[in-house]
Amino acid sequence: MSADKLLNSKRESLQARIVSGSVVLLCGSGLTTVINLAYNIFVARFLGPQGFGTATAVYTLLTLLSAVALSFQIVSTKVVAQQTAPEDKALGYRGYHRGAWQCGLLVAFTLVLFQSQIATYLNLSDPFLVAILAVGAAFYIPLGARRGYIQGTYGFLRLAANLVLEGAARLAGSFFLIHLGFGVRGVICANAAAVALAYFASAPKLTPRVPTLVHASYAFRETSQALLFFSGQVLINNCDIVLVKHYFSAQMAGLYAAVAMVGRVIFAFSSAVVNTTFPLVAATRHEERRNPGVIATSLLLVAGCGSALALGLWFAPGWIWTVAFGTGFEIAGSHELPRLLALYALTTVVYSLSVVIITFEMSYKIASSSLVQLGFSVIVIVGICLYHSSLLEVILVQLILMVALFIFVATPFLIDSLTDPKDQMQFGTSRPVRLIRRVTENEVIAEFLRSDFHNPEFQEYRETHRDIVTEPNFGDDGENEKRRALLFVRHLTLWNELPEGTEWYEAELNERDLAQIRLFPRAHWLRLARGDFSITSVTERMRARSRRMDPRFLSKISAISNQLVHDDCEFNALILIGMNENGPMTVLDGNHRLVAAMLASPSGLPKLRFMCGLSPRMTDCCWYNTNLVTLFRYGRNLFLQAMRNSEAEWVRLLQDAL
Repeated sequence: MSADKLLNSKRESLQARIVSGSVVLLCGSGLTTVINLAYNIFVARFLGPQGFGTATAVYTLLTLLSAVALSFQIVSTKVVAQQTAPEDKALGYRGYHRGAWQCGLLVAFTLVLFQSQIATYLNLSDPFLVAILAVGAAFYIPLGARRGYIQGTYGFLRLAANLVLEGAARLAGSFFLIHLGFGVRGVICANAAAVALAYFASAPKLTPRVPTLVHASYAFRETSQALLFFSGQVLINNCDIVLVKHYFSAQMAGLYAAVAMVGRVIFAFSSAVVNTTFPLVAATRHEERRNPGVIATSLLLVAGCGSALALGLWFAPGWIWTVAFGTGFEIAGSHELPRLLALYALTTVVYSLSVVIITFEMSYKIASSSLVQLGFSVIVIVGICLYHSSLLEVILVQLILMVALFIFVATPFLIDSLTDPKDQMQFGTSRPVRLIRRVTENEVIAEFLRSDFHNPEFQEYRETHRDIVTEPNFGDDGENEKRRALLFVRHLTLWNELPEGTEWYEAELNERDLAQIRLFPRAHWLRLARGDFSITSVTERMRARSRRMDPRFLSKISAISNQLVHDDCEFNALILIGMNENGPMTVLDGNHRLVAAMLASPSGLPKLRFMCGLSPRMTDCCWYNTNLVTLFRYGRNLFLQAMRNSEAEWVRLLQDAL
């Protein structure tokens, strides 16, 4: 079988596994949904809108806390799926399970400590409800780690069974305790007991313990990414219920809780697809997951199931909900319950599509889209706080923002997925540089800063920080941090576009392959290059057009050329970036020096020193590979940095040093 046929076979296999696993979890989610629907109808009919709203608001607290539980689940899933040996899978799980219990106990203690304050905000007459919920929270977070192990070992049937067990225990417990007269307290007790039962039922069979495998830095980055993602997800899915409980009457809050129930149903279906796709993609190679059909399969499954439900809700007669929930849940007017249900369903479908894309990226890298989602969750909260004149307005605010989130997340990802890598960067067979030795990022920053320290942005720091720039001590961590802060005063956005894990080397230039060196595309070079930034092409254009160019620009180049020819001064190293030593290189810092050396040839180039940063992901950097995808990513990163006000943090660090 040829390589292409083998790769296509693997791609089809991956898509088939996603579909088959999704079907298993969709069936489990469907059964769980029916059970949860019965639970909601039963609780609503026997407790009425006010009691149902109270029970839902309290349970929503547990759902909000699921950001931590789901973080442990998704990281445990990824770590387990990426290991091949059973011992390594067990080891990855054990570490996260232990940390999950520590977090669970801390959360439970916090809930008990602040139960009165939480009850006051949610207008609860019984603060003890929060204390009961704390018991469920203690088990819920380690339950996430256990489900992550099941998911990472592709135990989709067992995962579905565990979800069904939790839902069935919640329904049976609520039915029993309500009939015993415990009311809302009984419902919350049943929820806590269901979580504990699901935890004990999901205990995995592990191999004996072996020496540690997961590095702390890796675990921290993965857990931080997951926590950011699920914090945003939980806020988007649940903040509306909490805010409606705060701003509206108990009657209206109960009605909205019934509407939001539909969103939970649709999101449960989309989660079935995500929970299948995530471990399968995490364990595959780049060539397999790059096939657009893989992500398209997941998106179509979510869009198809969600749209069918939303359409059915739109045409469903209103009396169905009155019969199911009771007469207290009837809404009169043009925006009656079926319309609100359908709009809420559409909102959830749009958001679920965004979740599919974000988690797809998270399965194989640290994805910045998690932070984008978290930013939108804050905007949703602000939007509802500003616009909540009716339940319809609350839903419309969320719908508009979820459409914006989908566009913001999907555009760069889909364009990148549909772009052939051969179209992004052409590689030759030459070797433009020869690597001499590895250098640290601190050395590169020092060289970059030393060549740039004359700029006006550094004026207030020249006297106080001159020594650490001109005579760096790389063994001093404080100095290294200050030099990084100084560089970021002017070049934060530039440096942050470099891929994480870029390796740095001192290098020699191969003069026979200078055509593979390209200038950094900015300022005068944009007009001069006319789209061709090869150093040889730009130098020839300068020779041919020197009389028609900016005199100040030419004077600067000429001064550097004279220094290279006549002086013995040492020039700071030029900074190059590329994917590897055999591919094209782009000048990150040193355009003027390199062109001046070319014009002063043959005596100019040997006087220059070079450092280059190499990463197989350098095509994601707009300075190296400028296209619509990388420019969109750059714009998104600028937006995120503006929200965090990162430049101010580095300036504050320097001011504190002063």
